[in-house]
Amino acid sequence: MHTDQQGSDLLGGNVVRATAGKRLANYIIDLVMFYLLAFLVGIGIALVHPEVFEGMDDDSFNLGAQLLTLMCYALYMAVVEAIFKGKTLGKLITGTRAVNLDGSKISTKTAFTRGLCRAVPFCAFSALGSPCDPWQDRWTDTMVMDEKQSIIGL
Repeated sequence: MHTDQQGSDLLGGNVVRATAGKRLANYIIDLVMFYLLAFLVGIGIALVHPEVFEGMDDDSFNLGAQLLTLMCYALYMAVVEAIFKGKTLGKLITGTRAVNLDGSKISTKTAFTRGLCRAVPFCAFSALGSPCDPWQDRWTDTMVMDEKQSIIGL
């Protein structure tokens, strides 16, 4: 169902799957960007409502904060991919884009589904292997293509 590493003819073009190295770079860049934004939002909340952070030493708060962070990351990725039609900061830098398997742009619904898939525990480990095919790709019939090597009209 998925294209191979070399790509295949789709929509009269050639779609080449992004390498595992580019996917890893996307992940790291996007994760750093997310935590930077979360840090800035946290500072803003702390300045306005410092009482929100008073119980942070409690173990139950830490579990809740980790779950909230995971869901916020999924939502962040969904919103960014939806707004920028399959692009994130990491994908912009590496020249890649999330697309449907036929090479067409992903819909807002698909972007949000991809984001929700990222909230599944251990999703990042699903990207290990060759070709790199994490759950957010498999479960939504999408892939991340290398825009420089692919020939397709988006």
